[in-house]
Amino acid sequence: MTDDWRKDRIGSALRGENPAVLRQMNAGFAVIGDVQFLPGYAVLLVDDPSVERLSELPQSRRLAFLSDMDMLGEAVEHAARRLDPAFRRVNLEILGNTEGFLHAHVWPRFDWEPADLVGRPVWLYPRERWSDQQYALGPQHDAVRGAIGEELDRLAS
Repeated sequence: MTDDWRKDRIGSALRGENPAVLRQMNAGFAVIGDVQFLPGYAVLLVDDPSVERLSELPQSRRLAFLSDMDMLGEAVEHAARRLDPAFRRVNLEILGNTEGFLHAHVWPRFDWEPADLVGRPVWLYPRERWSDQQYALGPQHDAVRGAIGEELDRLAS
C-alpha cells in the first residue's frame, strides 16, 4: 500500500483504506500517530473532511467528538501505563494550525523524557524527532497499537 492515504486521511478512513485507523468511533476515527517518539501517540479524526473547527459541528456532534476524544485519551492512558511503568500522564490537544480538518492529538507523556521537555508542549521536541525513521510508525508499534485498540473496545463495551 502506498502512502496516498496520508493525502486524504479522513476520506481513506471512510473508505476503509487508512491503515492507521484503530477504531471507528461515534464522531470520528481513532488513529495511531505517524510518529511514535512518545509511544502511544494517537489522533482522533473527525468523520467529515469538510469540518475544520469544533464550532462547525452541531452541538450533539460536537459533544460526541469530545466524548470520543475523552475515550481515546483514556484508552491511551491505560495502554501506556500497562506497557511502560514510566507513564506519567496524557495531554489532549485540539490545535488545527496545520491540517485543514478537525482533529485532536492524544500524547502520552513519560518520566524518561528529557528534563527540559517533560513539562513542556510536545511541539517543542526537536524537528529531527518528527522525521527520524526510528520513530516512524511501523510493525514495531504493533504492541502499543493493539493495546490501545483493546482499551477502546473495553471502554466501548
